[in-house]
Amino acid sequence: MIHTLTLNTAIDMNIFCDPLKPSAVNRTRHTEYCPNGKGVNVSLILNHYQQPTHIMGIFGGFTGRYIVEELRQKKIKVTPTWVSEPTRINIFINDGAEEYKLVNPGAKIDDECKQQVIHHLQCVTSGDYLAISGSLPPGIESRFYSEIIELCQQKGCEVILDISHPVLRQLLELRPLLIKPNDDELREIFGLDVSNHQQVREAMRTLHQLGARNVLLTMGAEGLYFSDGASVWFCSAPKIDLVSSACAGDAALGAFLSKWINEDDVAHALALASATGADVAGSAGLGNLQRTEELLQQIQVVQL
Repeated sequence: MIHTLTLNTAIDMNIFCDPLKPSAVNRTRHTEYCPNGKGVNVSLILNHYQQPTHIMGIFGGFTGRYIVEELRQKKIKVTPTWVSEPTRINIFINDGAEEYKLVNPGAKIDDECKQQVIHHLQCVTSGDYLAISGSLPPGIESRFYSEIIELCQQKGCEVILDISHPVLRQLLELRPLLIKPNDDELREIFGLDVSNHQQVREAMRTLHQLGARNVLLTMGAEGLYFSDGASVWFCSAPKIDLVSSACAGDAALGAFLSKWINEDDVAHALALASATGADVAGSAGLGNLQRTEELLQQIQVVQL
């Protein structure tokens, strides 16, 4: 079972409009709402590829109820930790010329809520996987990540990390199974530049030395890289018309896990990750994933 944990869930509001004008009424052409949160997105993609998945996370108010109901309608198992304050709404605006991302901090979390999260995590067992994705809401300190990882290790559950918090560097000492940084996160957290294949190899070597066992590096339109410590693979990205990049990295991770964990086929997993991420980037939210097979035809995977 692949569990996902999203401590800062959200509803994404995707707005399409003409170019924005300050101090004027800007009317929208079209608006879409979808359940969100990085781990939620990973589970939605796993479910699309018919992989068993279980969502754990923090939800609150009418917005939290909307997310949980939408997920359960898709027949995905959800174990919510409830708080009184509504789950945040993030706004993504595409005005035809630019993309704007307005991301709220989330509801403040107290100690009782944190203990409830730990209680729900007792369900993981040996042979399971837990993907921890996304930001920390107010009230949760970075030490909480370590508590969760140590609990999983005690139970024999492998951990996958997709977080942009600076604590990621220290968490590598706990030797997670997989991390999924992007190029900006490598630069900001580790001071690593990845402008070419050689720099990527050197960055991967550094990440493995720090404790990462496997690394999936997403770089948007520049493609993806994967390293298992012995070899490095590069996967190209198909050409698309960008609608929103907000969920593309989550989609790539979900697609990659759907093949890599069960089949250990790096090339196939990378190709599917690239095609799925591109399909999502060309859509609002996660879209309908109807172009993935077509996009796969544009992709090449090479071992460096």
